[in-house]
Amino acid sequence: MNKKRNAVLSAIIGLSFLVAAPSSVYAVDVQPTAAYTQKDLNDQEVMGLLWVQTSAEYRELCYQAYNAAAMEVDRAIARHKTGDKPLAIVLDCDETVLDNSAAQGGYLDTDNAYSDKTWDTWVTQARAEAMPGAAEYLQGVAKKGVEIFYVTNRAAATEYEGTAKNLKKLHFPMVDTKHLLLKTDSGNKQIRFDQIAKNYDVAVYMGDNAGDLPIGTYHKSMEERNAIVDQHKAEFGTRFIVFPNPEYGDWEGSLAKNYWSLSPEQKSELRKSLIKKWHLDEK
Repeated sequence: MNKKRNAVLSAIIGLSFLVAAPSSVYAVDVQPTAAYTQKDLNDQEVMGLLWVQTSAEYRELCYQAYNAAAMEVDRAIARHKTGDKPLAIVLDCDETVLDNSAAQGGYLDTDNAYSDKTWDTWVTQARAEAMPGAAEYLQGVAKKGVEIFYVTNRAAATEYEGTAKNLKKLHFPMVDTKHLLLKTDSGNKQIRFDQIAKNYDVAVYMGDNAGDLPIGTYHKSMEERNAIVDQHKAEFGTRFIVFPNPEYGDWEGSLAKNYWSLSPEQKSELRKSLIKKWHLDEK
């Protein structure tokens, strides 16, 4: 009996070893999953930045936008009558006449991200380049006697000097306290748009962000922003001129109500979840 019991016990022990062995090996071989970091999230910007900095197509779209805006200014001049309010254009700075892609590119391969501090440093150094065709367009508008208002959400308290220095370095006209309107209390540009419109007939509004136009998208959801844009579809290419910017913008924050409080991993998951997908094995 003892021999039989010992044989059965040995078999159970052996079986236990065989069952446990793979689990033991698995525990040794598998490494813990690394946390998804800001550096990982930054990698998602590579294609957008590469397109802006290298593609002929980006340059084409910039030239197209300035050409369309110039034609709209000419039409406004032709319509202008004695006694009318003076003509003006209103435009954003960043990614509308200033190329800040180098600042965005600097976050790649690091855990750094946009912050007021990093942006202040970039602005102070006045290192943004002119977008293709920007200087020629603005100089042409100024020569025609049309006033230029730069309405930007750069911070008036800390970034006026750096912004003015950068614009002047690139030979952009009308860079002074009257024409360069930075953010003070609110990022809603409509307040500044209304101030300009009191005294000027605005021929064209220009920007890379829906908030650069007087159409009411400030702090709206993704769905609301798209619906508002659809309502104004007849004005794009004439009264409203839009520039391509795949790098950043209010569109990103509108992806979810609490978007900016999400972790890098949650942002990545949300971004991917909103992309329409077709799979090769679909029928």
